[in-house]
Amino acid sequence: MNMTLEKYLGKQIKISTDDDLDFVTAKDLAKQKIKEYCADSMLLSWCNGRTGEHYPTIKCGSSDKPAWILNAEARGGDITIDVNDGEYIFIFLSLQ
Repeated sequence: MNMTLEKYLGKQIKISTDDDLDFVTAKDLAKQKIKEYCADSMLLSWCNGRTGEHYPTIKCGSSDKPAWILNAEARGGDITIDVNDGEYIFIFLSLQ
């Protein structure tokens, strides 16, 4: 995927690990990490940089940003967790 962090939203937090992660493990790491920054949050969107799979899978307009980022932006996403330099990206909304 190799998107630069400037395309992502809000506070940008990087996680690096030598472990061979699957999506579920990466998501669990991101959820643990975000608790260091806010007590309550909601995962708005994500992207699997290995496969290109993302959520939500909507299509909207033409923009330099992918729809999964635009969706999180429209919903107020304010914290991005980047696992292993774009291997997995998670955008959260802090609820506190």
